[in-house]
Amino acid sequence: MRPEAYQSRIVDAQIAKYLTLFGAVEVSGTKWCGKTWSSLAHADSVTYVDRGANLQIVEADPSYALVGDRPHVIDEWQRVPAVWDTVRHAVDELGAQRGAWILTGSSTPHKDEVAHSGAGRISRVRMHPMTLAETGESTAKVSLSGLFDGDFSPSQCSNGIEYIVNYAVRGGWPQERLQAAADAQIVVRGYLEAIFTQSVTQMGGDESIAHRLAVSLARNLGQATKADTIACDVYAHDGAATEAERKSIAAHLDILKRMYLIDEVPGWVPASRSPKRMRIKPKRYFADPSLAVALLGLSPHALLQDWQTFGLVFENLVMRDLDVYARALDLTTANPVRYYRDDSGLEADAIIERADGRWAAIEIKVGLDKVDEAACNLLRLSKKVCGKDAARTPEPSFLAVVTAMGEAAFRRSDGVYVVPIRSLGA
Repeated sequence: MRPEAYQSRIVDAQIAKYLTLFGAVEVSGTKWCGKTWSSLAHADSVTYVDRGANLQIVEADPSYALVGDRPHVIDEWQRVPAVWDTVRHAVDELGAQRGAWILTGSSTPHKDEVAHSGAGRISRVRMHPMTLAETGESTAKVSLSGLFDGDFSPSQCSNGIEYIVNYAVRGGWPQERLQAAADAQIVVRGYLEAIFTQSVTQMGGDESIAHRLAVSLARNLGQATKADTIACDVYAHDGAATEAERKSIAAHLDILKRMYLIDEVPGWVPASRSPKRMRIKPKRYFADPSLAVALLGLSPHALLQDWQTFGLVFENLVMRDLDVYARALDLTTANPVRYYRDDSGLEADAIIERADGRWAAIEIKVGLDKVDEAACNLLRLSKKVCGKDAARTPEPSFLAVVTAMGEAAFRRSDGVYVVPIRSLGA
């Protein structure tokens, strides 16, 4: 059932692999990121739960959604949460058979709506909008996997900050990848309006509060923002948030997370450091940088004039791509991308951690003028978490500075890699 115009995605290899290991696979991610097409590329049949009379039929009999040649896609399964447990029981009945169903979901039901996690039966694959490597706007000559294995060759890529700005404004939405940035933003703004007026209310939230919350997160992009700061934006007042406001903010944050509109990046605590000395509250990014741009009402020209905001939007773009590339690694973890910050102010924008204990630290900078500072920072971090005799943290597999500008990927004399985002890939 592979769609004729389908463009292969990095996640395809993970879906194919998991179909050989589990009875069912769930492909989840924000609306419009390409989940259905990627799932159909691995399937022989499909049931669209939210089309025509299917919703009413599946609500009456969840097993109806499972009928079809296998692998069988159950699209938007979360509209009828009972489908999850029906699939789980069906997997048990299959015995040793694998790869029977692919579930796609653009939101996660509340934990009370499913009886079992599906562990051992249903594996989860996280999907994002397209990376620059997938849209062809990165050469992908510098492989994240290769860096972990010490496989690196200097390479060249195209330069030009205006291109990066356009990529961030346009976003990685599959159907918009050939559009001009300004035209794509019209579609993204309509996408957000539909999210707030329809999806949020369907999940029990308030459209206005969700919108103001999202704008606040866009203003504080990539920060571990406190509830009081968010409350000042959402409820238009200064000072501490009331208990009712805190509960409302928490509830609406949960909705945005369950819709995969925002990603929370947890803090990294290396074995040699005390959690008491680490900042481990999650930082928040959007599933795609174009969402933050739309919420802030910015155009490519306006973003070029606001260098500080562009730096945050660029960081969101890099974190999106790093998450996709990191999930494609062997021995990946459930949350392969984290960040580091301790009580001394020492930090790294991204820590890539693998299940076997290998890790790498990455700083994200727009210009090349900040590379020396970033490299020094990474070396200090490595020395701090690995330098003690009693430390249980292994040496990092690599340290790298990912930049927006620059036309060459190279290794500095101190061992730190400098990698323009337009040369990075999985």
